[in-house]
Amino acid sequence: MRLNLISKLAIATSLVLLSTMALFAYLNFRSLQGLLLQEAISEADRISETILRTTHNQMLRDDRPMFYKTLEEMGSQQEVERIRLINKTGRIIFSTKDAETGFLLKKNTEVCAVCHGTTQLLLTASSKHRSRRFFSESGGELLGITSAIYNEESCYTASCHFHPENFKVLGVLDVVVPLDRMHSVLDAFRNRSIALTVLVLTLTALCITLFTQKLVNRPVRELLEHTQMLSRGELDGLVEGFANDELGELADSFNAMTLNLKRARQDLEGWGRDLEEMVQQRTYEVTQMQAQLIRSEKLASLGELVAGIAHEINNPLTGILVFASLIQSNKKLDETLRNDIETVIRETKRCAGIVKGLLEFARCSPPQKELHSLSDISEAALTLIQHQILFQDVSIIREYASDLPKLLIDANQIEQVLVNMFVNAGHAMLGEGVLHIATGMESDEGAAFIRIVDNGCGISEQNLTKIFDPFFSTKANKGTGLGLSVSYGIVQEHGGRIDVTSEIGVGTAFTVTLPLPDRASVTPLAPTPLSPPGDPSSLPCA
Repeated sequence: MRLNLISKLAIATSLVLLSTMALFAYLNFRSLQGLLLQEAISEADRISETILRTTHNQMLRDDRPMFYKTLEEMGSQQEVERIRLINKTGRIIFSTKDAETGFLLKKNTEVCAVCHGTTQLLLTASSKHRSRRFFSESGGELLGITSAIYNEESCYTASCHFHPENFKVLGVLDVVVPLDRMHSVLDAFRNRSIALTVLVLTLTALCITLFTQKLVNRPVRELLEHTQMLSRGELDGLVEGFANDELGELADSFNAMTLNLKRARQDLEGWGRDLEEMVQQRTYEVTQMQAQLIRSEKLASLGELVAGIAHEINNPLTGILVFASLIQSNKKLDETLRNDIETVIRETKRCAGIVKGLLEFARCSPPQKELHSLSDISEAALTLIQHQILFQDVSIIREYASDLPKLLIDANQIEQVLVNMFVNAGHAMLGEGVLHIATGMESDEGAAFIRIVDNGCGISEQNLTKIFDPFFSTKANKGTGLGLSVSYGIVQEHGGRIDVTSEIGVGTAFTVTLPLPDRASVTPLAPTPLSPPGDPSSLPCA
């Protein structure tokens, strides 16, 4: 069974206290026993002295009947067990117990050994050395004290005495008293000591339990619970402050450790989120770059193929168009066939337009770069399209940066790019909406941009990856699908890029980024993800 801290401290303290009190009680018991025994010896000695003084005159007169009667009266007292008178030869000449009278004692008996040493007679001895302790037949402890009766001058000069002067001791008075009172006092003291010990142990254990619970166990339990919370990863709780002691310092250290762990975990989580965002950002950029590389390779390969096909088709189309025109101008032509010839001429011209677009796409002629204002080029492109029927109900918002430097670009080619995007925006808005045009600087890349935002129908995510592919178009029976492909090639030749974001029902944002003059000869700019038109960081689609 596992003991808690309070039980261990209470048991340990109780054992120490019990041992201390037991030793203290034992020493007190022995001391009290010695004091009571000395008091009993003194009391017995006083009785002996009283008997000797009381019977002195009787002994001088040799009044034995009165002497013996006095001894019997003294022996009848409750605190006296027995009185004996022993002569110098060791014979008991009187005893309060008649059976002992006339009995001869040897020198080695306990009562005689008090005065008779091993080699010589002890004429004087202290009351302690004249006393003896023994047990009666009934089992009670007795104390005997022997007092010598000396042959004083008054004795050997008395007329009635027959003891010569050279006798030093005439006899011995042996008084035996019971030690019951001493044992009663000792038993009472022992009982009180045991009761006091139990009481002190109980109170001490209770006080230790209460104080340990308040000062030690509660703080330790809270620290243990806090440690278990830390092991589970719960870093929100703190240990309540304790007294200004070691446990209080330990609690403060735990709180500081918890705050440091929480701060470290927050930092790690922040780094993890930042790293995840960076990975996603880089992944998107790599995907965009790969898409651009694939698109560039596709356009390059397709351009070579288209150039050859366009040249091969252009000559037969020219012949068809010439002969169809001659047939149409011939007056002999049957009127019923004239509509058919017009259809042939119209479709042939349409094929010729497609071939022309293919040739323009395939040529990718190097740009003739000069310093031009991007805002001026945008205005020139708007001049070409804003009077068309498609833009009659379209509001055009201009937001040109005033501090935008001139760029080293081919104005005609960039104008062609912007016209294509403006027209696509007009078709997306179905001739009614808001076209937002803005220019600015990208300080982190050292480039300028122009952003065209419309609030048209938007482009689906599925089609968003195909809009720069040749011949891809979402317009039914309109265009060749080469406008954005040609625009993409032009911007790439300028060392820039085109980014597009779109959301169905919200609109589309095209961003053309071109390098500044000091970076015009650098490798093309890396793709940067743009926010969708509805995002607050992008231009508003009013």
